[in-house]
Amino acid sequence: MPLVRIDVPAGNSADYLGAVSAVVYRALVETLNVPEHDNFQVITEHAPGRLVIDPGYLGISRTDAAVIIQVTLNAGRSTVLKQAFYRAVADGLHEHAGIRREDVVIGLVEVVKENWSFGNGDAQYA
Repeated sequence: MPLVRIDVPAGNSADYLGAVSAVVYRALVETLNVPEHDNFQVITEHAPGRLVIDPGYLGISRTDAAVIIQVTLNAGRSTVLKQAFYRAVADGLHEHAGIRREDVVIGLVEVVKENWSFGNGDAQYA
C-alpha cells in the first residue's frame, strides 16, 4: 500500500489535480508493481510562500510551479525500478499536466510491511 502525498501550489484546476493524481497512480502500478486499486493519495494545495522548494538545488532550475511527491511504500524495490518510477512520473506529469520535468521533486519512504493497517485496527500484512 503506497500512501502518496502530493503537494502543489494553490490555484490549479480540478482537471490539473486529477491528471497529477492519475499519473502518479499509473506510474506506481506500471513501474513499481503496485496492485490495481491500491490507490491512497492526499493532495494538498499551498498558498504562496507555504511550499518551499529550492529553485536551484543540484543545478536543476525549478519554478514556483514545482510539486513535491512523497510516497510511503513497502521496502524492497530495486534502484532500477525506483528510477523507472521517477522517470514515469516526471514524463507523465509533463505530458498530461504541463508540469516541467525540472519541477517534479519525488521522495520515497520505505517501511516494513507490518507498519500498515488498512482498517479495523488490524495489521493485515503482519
